[in-house]
Amino acid sequence: MKRKIAIVAGGDSSENPVSLRSAATILEYMDKEKYEPYILEIEGKDWQVHVSDGVTAPVDRNDFSFTYNGVKTVFDYAYIIIHGTPGENGVFEGYLRLMRIPFSTCDVLASALTFNKFVLNKTMKSCKVNVANSRRLRKGDVVDPDKIIRKVGLPCFIKPTDGGSSFGTTKVRTRDQIIPAVEEAFRENNEIMIESFMQGIEVTNGYYRTRKREVRLPVTEVVPKTDFFDYDAKYNGKVEEITPARIPDELRDRIQDLTAKIYDLLGCHGIIRNDYIITDGGKINLLEVNTTPGMTATSFIPQQIRAAGMDLTDVLTEIIEDSF
Repeated sequence: MKRKIAIVAGGDSSENPVSLRSAATILEYMDKEKYEPYILEIEGKDWQVHVSDGVTAPVDRNDFSFTYNGVKTVFDYAYIIIHGTPGENGVFEGYLRLMRIPFSTCDVLASALTFNKFVLNKTMKSCKVNVANSRRLRKGDVVDPDKIIRKVGLPCFIKPTDGGSSFGTTKVRTRDQIIPAVEEAFRENNEIMIESFMQGIEVTNGYYRTRKREVRLPVTEVVPKTDFFDYDAKYNGKVEEITPARIPDELRDRIQDLTAKIYDLLGCHGIIRNDYIITDGGKINLLEVNTTPGMTATSFIPQQIRAAGMDLTDVLTEIIEDSF
């Protein structure tokens, strides 16, 4: 009998539309001979399964099931592709743990830790991983532009600690830009991060491990046509993505080694994607750990899988079967 797979998408952040596009890719490439997949869209307390075109059915959260035309279907597995809350921060993973339902992503702790960029920054720094200088502000804190400049310098990035796709992120060059950038970031989240700018080559690297093997995906070089790798660059084609990256083999190997090390340090599961800046002297600086990386047609992981000569359908099957 085919396993019933919930491709869990949507969520409560600005990344909701991106998540749904990722879910469509997962649905397209999932092996229909092995699995019976459905997109399960979450927004707040509204959980709906896409049964067919334009037809949905509510989820019974008591047993992670839905009923359609009198037939009850209980999901065996959750492939989580929510970019943002509640799927990327460990909240939904906690529900699945209570329900004893296997899932594709990191567990609760690793998901929560990586989702908060400031906490991740400090954790990785304690593990001797290079990161940018940063400070955190919460709503209600006094914003002192001069203190910010002394701490992180200019230019700097001001962004929400929780979130992705560069929503609410501003590259700040002058003192006068700090307050408006802080206000913009607070529109996305109650906690924000101010981070020093690092000049260098931006790269990103995917990785996963199963009980049978580890997979070090190729490194992608990211060359935005915009001022930085913002939403426009990520999803509207204003970027050059070069896979494999135009870097020496020795540097590529060190990047892949570091991605594997971080995977171990955090206790990750499933596919992750780490973003880095390579500064002078080949110094590798971690920007972010993505535990539910994008899977849209323009996303890095599908691109890296193709460059590695692998098939996305096989990778999805490998991730799912490893959970059983």
